[in-house]
Amino acid sequence: MTGGGADRQLVWTAPERVPAGDARVEFHTGDRLLGRPLPRPDGRSFSLPLGGLRLEEGTQLRVTAGGRRLDAAGRAESARERPLAPAAAPEAPLPVNPVDPGVPGPYRTVSGEYALNSVRIPGFPQPVEMRATVVGPTGAPGKRPVVLFLHGRHDTCYTPGTEDVRFTWPCPAGTRPIPSEQGYLRAQRLLASQGYVTLSIAANGVNGQDWQAEDGGAQARSSLVRLHLARWADWTAHRADAPAAVRKTAPADLSRVLLVGHSRGGEGVNRAALDSLNPPPAAQDGYRGPVRWKIRGNVLIGPTVFGQNPAPDVPSTSILPGCDGDVSDLQGQIYVDGTRGVSRGAALHSAAYVIGANHNFFNSEWTPGQAKAAAVDDFSSDDGTDPVCSPGTATRLTATQQQAAGATYIAASARLFVGGDDAVRPLLDGTGRRAPSAGPARVLTHAVGAHRTPAFLPGSSVTVSGGGRQCAQVDPDAARACLTPEEGWSPHFAYWETAPEPGRDAVAMKWTGTGSPVTVRSARPVSLAGAASLALRVIVPPNSTGTDLDVAVTDASGRRADLGRARVDGLPGSPRTAAYWSREIRVPLTAATRAGLDLKRITTLGLTPRGGAGRAWLMDAWGWRPGTPEARPAPLTRVDLGRLTVAEGNSGVRTYRVPVTVSGQGSGQVRLFVPVPGTEEVTSRIVTVRPGRHDIDVPVEVRGNRRYGHDVAHDAFVKAVRGTVVGAHRGGVTARNDDAMPTVRLTPVADDVAEGSALKWRVALSEPADVDISGGVLLKPVTDGPELSTKDVDRAWLEAQFGEVADPARPLSRTFEDGTSLWLSVPAGQTGTEVTVPTVRDGEAEPAEFLRGALYTYDESWEQIPGPEFTGRVRDAA
Repeated sequence: MTGGGADRQLVWTAPERVPAGDARVEFHTGDRLLGRPLPRPDGRSFSLPLGGLRLEEGTQLRVTAGGRRLDAAGRAESARERPLAPAAAPEAPLPVNPVDPGVPGPYRTVSGEYALNSVRIPGFPQPVEMRATVVGPTGAPGKRPVVLFLHGRHDTCYTPGTEDVRFTWPCPAGTRPIPSEQGYLRAQRLLASQGYVTLSIAANGVNGQDWQAEDGGAQARSSLVRLHLARWADWTAHRADAPAAVRKTAPADLSRVLLVGHSRGGEGVNRAALDSLNPPPAAQDGYRGPVRWKIRGNVLIGPTVFGQNPAPDVPSTSILPGCDGDVSDLQGQIYVDGTRGVSRGAALHSAAYVIGANHNFFNSEWTPGQAKAAAVDDFSSDDGTDPVCSPGTATRLTATQQQAAGATYIAASARLFVGGDDAVRPLLDGTGRRAPSAGPARVLTHAVGAHRTPAFLPGSSVTVSGGGRQCAQVDPDAARACLTPEEGWSPHFAYWETAPEPGRDAVAMKWTGTGSPVTVRSARPVSLAGAASLALRVIVPPNSTGTDLDVAVTDASGRRADLGRARVDGLPGSPRTAAYWSREIRVPLTAATRAGLDLKRITTLGLTPRGGAGRAWLMDAWGWRPGTPEARPAPLTRVDLGRLTVAEGNSGVRTYRVPVTVSGQGSGQVRLFVPVPGTEEVTSRIVTVRPGRHDIDVPVEVRGNRRYGHDVAHDAFVKAVRGTVVGAHRGGVTARNDDAMPTVRLTPVADDVAEGSALKWRVALSEPADVDISGGVLLKPVTDGPELSTKDVDRAWLEAQFGEVADPARPLSRTFEDGTSLWLSVPAGQTGTEVTVPTVRDGEAEPAEFLRGALYTYDESWEQIPGPEFTGRVRDAA
């Protein structure tokens, strides 16, 4: 902890550099999200302003990224290290789909690259590159549809021939940019052979700076995507001006565009699709020209979704890697679940769970043995014996197998969303088909949207009775929660900005024998007219088999029909996987028709478990019929929060308001969340918004003073509910510290002592501050005389400073190979502290020994401010 009052910060320092990844680092207290800290330049430290929030002594703190624990040994949270059921025998292979989209097409392909002038993006101090790898067909007739790839967040620079990788931008001298944009060549070549013009764009300039962006870089990535599309629109109109790599391929048809984004690139292309339909505020956007393209669909590979704001009217496939060791919570599931009820529901939104796939290997430049720079398998376990995901297990895919499966499902999405070929829909919509070109990969799918009509969606419009209960997807209260952290992870229940989060529910069922029926009743009759089946998304525990559910419906007049029995098996899972994922089951409605039920007025859904004890969770139920309707965007209201930065001032209280931009058409609803200052409480309410009005009003009080402190952020965030889309989901008012940091001086208290006494120096501030003034003493090698060693100082003090220090003795300045520093901090409100080095008597006759050090402090940006050097002398006690 550093600082005091509203200026306190919580700082975590890892024992070694934390590799750049796509998941965001988060601080938690118990099961609650405390906040998302900012990285510091050392790559090890992360700091989170606490404002007025108090943390009591003994509070359990955790550091996670994508759900996995960072501040403890191993890759998983210790609370989840409980045994699951033994791995079940593999299910029978799915039936083969009549059409395999992974088969190469008839066209020869050509490839090349282009590099344009770098561009400026709001909020980023350094320009971002405009580079792309192009692969396209030759000899294909007419203009060809376009597929654009955007890679995710990865280390940005490397030193050729070494293991050295960096996370910075621009790349330092002697290093090269990691060519992440070249990592999708297998998929690009497959698509090009089928007649698509493909480009994969570089985004190292975004990756190296996105820690500065409130949304993790989503808007910047959207800007970059649309800047490239704008250039292609120019080249379509004036082909002679295009780079050679573009002129070699078939002409591009920008009215048929598919975007493919990996990890944070997935969130970036989702935002690009949203921004193309509903323009963002100009001040937030790096592209301000006209939209001269039409995005027909998105493919999102292991994506992040920090805003939980999917584009509801753009069809999508979210590829969820079952062994993802980066975005481990598989939060990309929200690109499916988060679209329910927001717009018309005509767009198909599919989730494809790829058993045995990790996060990195979809990109060959992130894959060991294929990449030019050093690369790793993002999934790992301490002993390499994870039963599902360790290399060599029956379920883990090799890199080549994983890349083949990825290419097939990208091509399937292109064929359905861009080409309109309904024959590949069963590979994506939960029908349960496989493509031989995906090799041994087992890919399971479910979907919402398209021809589905909502029937039973847990929430305020339904009640649950019998052997089930309506549960909260996100709630730290075990009595309310659908699933506790001790039980496992579900992609459906991915945390957002707050817990609990109202408005996200499911139905939890638990039985000890042949279960009592679970009745889900709708507040108003629902229509299943025109549907061929009732489609349910049901979760059962990983590795479980043979969960049988009898399904029945009742209409408003009380007539009941038993639709049949459905079997649901669990996914292969381990404590390190997010395997509580729903399987889609369909039961025909023929029995309801024969029984004379009024399918326009269905009121209840009955689920009766059969067999032994078990558990299950119902996500939702829909009326399903085959086909893929055209996804026509609806007129929606767009909401963007901004951030107002103000000086705190020297005195008094001023009231400011969180900036809100409402654009688009019509009216809609969002849920507004506002943290209560100084507490863990977050208030929420539904707000109806309309362009041109000020329906969202969040006042913030800022108190001024004349003492140095840290900036203090007062936040708010929103999520779409109905008839709206959300761009920038988070904003607020930040009060900037406008007082100078106190000057620091060092004076000796006891710098010439006999062994057995303590060396002491006084660190004094010119005036007290509202925050801790942190820093340290860097111990330097002594150049004139013998240096004080680890055997010359008190052992308890040494271990308190540095942890366990191995023998034999060594000079203090070389306690560690990368340098030795003594940490110091002047507490908030105080004006000084002491640096103390307690020595011991060793009983040996020896000359005087010396200690040499240099004081440094940190400013608010965690940059070192060098201070004076000093020397201490320890004389022999004899």
